[in-house]
Amino acid sequence: MNKTMVCFSCKKEISVLDGKVSYREECLHCRADAHVCKNCHFYDRSAYNECREPSADRVVEKERANMCDYFQPRQGGAAAEDPAAKARAAAEALFKKK
Repeated sequence: MNKTMVCFSCKKEISVLDGKVSYREECLHCRADAHVCKNCHFYDRSAYNECREPSADRVVEKERANMCDYFQPRQGGAAAEDPAAKARAAAEALFKKK
């Protein structure tokens, strides 16, 4: 079953076969590494080591290919909406004067 993820670098869709991305795979559009933290479902800038997977080893270079076994393709890409910004907007809407 083919899925797609959005490249963290060029923001274009990458086809993912059976939900797996090889360690050496690159984006067909910009040639950036595909198996990187910023393309992973567990990547979170606000989490410890920027990863929500507690068992994953620390990866320093988030935009370079790595050997993490917990990698899962992020459906919305790294460009997905920041949860902090979403919460801030909701709070502002709640307390907005009418």
